[in-house]
Amino acid sequence: MSEHQLVSLVSLVGFLILISAGFRTRNVGWKKGFYMAGAWAGIFAVIILFIDAVR
Repeated sequence: MSEHQLVSLVSLVGFLILISAGFRTRNVGWKKGFYMAGAWAGIFAVIILFIDAVR
């Protein structure tokens, strides 16, 4: 594992810790959290497909 991959892994774990702490603070359950993550993934997918279609 190169140092760039290690830094990416450490930052990803840090982001996940921050997200889980935010969910715990706002009393968001796992089901609603996965639903929101899916909604955001869908939004980004639509935007990417739109940009690809315009090109």
